[in-house]
Order: sequence, then structure tokens, then C-alpha cells
Amino acid sequence: MNNRIKQVIKDFVPLIALRIYQNSSSKVRFVGNYPTWDEACKASRGYDSGLILNKVKNALLKVKNGEAIYERDSVLFDNIQYSWPLLTALLWIASQNGNRLNLVDFGGSLGSTYYQNKKFLIHLEELRWNIIEQEKFVECGKLYFENKHVKFYYHLVECLKEQHSDTILFCSVIQYLEKPYDLLANVIDKEFKYVIFDRTSFLKEGDDRLTIQQVPAEIYQASYPAWFFNLKKFLDFITIRYELIADFDSPDKSNIPSLFKGFIFKLK
Repeated sequence: MNNRIKQVIKDFVPLIALRIYQNSSSKVRFVGNYPTWDEACKASRGYDSGLILNKVKNALLKVKNGEAIYERDSVLFDNIQYSWPLLTALLWIASQNGNRLNLVDFGGSLGSTYYQNKKFLIHLEELRWNIIEQEKFVECGKLYFENKHVKFYYHLVECLKEQHSDTILFCSVIQYLEKPYDLLANVIDKEFKYVIFDRTSFLKEGDDRLTIQQVPAEIYQASYPAWFFNLKKFLDFITIRYELIADFDSPDKSNIPSLFKGFIFKLK
């Protein structure tokens, strides 16, 4: 199982590239309905991971150094765009644990969500934000962004050897993995007390659909497979072991009939 999950993590390279401007259907498009991941990959043109990393690093350094207000997916904004349901969930979890939050942010870039919510969390008795990312992002994170609150890890197994995290967060992540249900099964086996999803793509009807997400050239050229999940199948898979505490809508949009949603689950 560990080797399989390591491969899953290795394969989530394009997450940063393909989350960019998802909230605008005119910027990013989803096309096709591919029978296999390999076929979708062959029909994709890929991405420049070095370019992506540098864009994210440079933008987030401005936030860290107080030169900018907010970064998401390498883009700087004048105002922080909060996911209030997500922040509420984090504070709710901390309030049940003596104002302590020890979280795994799977595919968490260089700490975008941490910096987004830092103002409301930094007062906690304990705050540990553990990011699982690609190798180059981890190396960059350790060099420029790691501190007493934020740590970077290559693998979930490695992280859990050091941290006693009871919460795992997937923010616009799970749909970009080749075998998302394999990772979910592993997470369920780890018995995290809380599992949170945000900005996750679902179909309004029909089976899981494997598309290609196309990022326009004015952002940078990239395309890569992306799933739209059957909502009932997804929920049924998780609620065998987890209670659904709340669900909420995410602001992302798509050119195909779909929903972008978030969920807060608690271990039964």
C-alpha cells in the first residue's frame, strides 16, 4: 500500500498548473470523456513544472514578506478570497481539541491555504500545517517557507511518522490523481478523525468522467487529465466510515454541466 500511495503522490505534478483560474469557464476548459488515464495523458500536452514552481514561489514570497495580500495558484489578489466554510471547519475542529490544529494539507502548494487563513488560526494554542507535495515543491518549501507552524513532506507515510495529525485537507486536488479512490482508501485506513474537501469537481448526472483540462496560453500552456466524479458514488465511498457533517458549494465553474463542492467528514 505504501509504495502505491508514493506513486500516487509522485503523479500529482500538475495540480498547481491546472487549478489556475478555475473559477472562470472562459479561462480554463474541460474537454473529452476518456476511457483510460493513459489515453487522456496521450491527448494532453503536459506542463512546465519549473515555470509553475517559480511563479508560485515568487508570488507567495511577496505574501510572506508583506508585499502582497493574497496568493492563489500563483496569482496575486488585492483581497483575501476566503472559503468561509473551510475556515469554519478548521476552527470547529480546533475548538474540540483544546484550540489545537494539526493538519495534513495534501497537495498544498507552498502553503497558499495556510497564508490565506493564518490571521484566524495563528492564535491557536498549537498550529501545525503539514504539506504533502511534489519533490521540487517540498525542496522549495523547506528552503523558503518552512517555519514552526508549516512543514513540508514528500509522502503521507513520512509525515505521519513525525506528526499526529487528525485532519487531512484536499483543496482542488483529488480530481487530478490517476487513481483517486486508491488514495481515499488509504486515507480511510489511516482513520483521520476529520477529512475535508474543497473545490472538488462533480457531475450533475452520469458516471465518473475523465476529461482534459486546458489552461490558456496567456496563463501558460498546460493540459492534463482531470476527473469529474459521480457525486453519489463519491459520497457512498466515504460515508461507509465517515459521517458527513456539512457540504458547501465552491465558487469554481466549468464549461460542462458540473458542481464544485466541499465536504466536512468526521470519523464514525
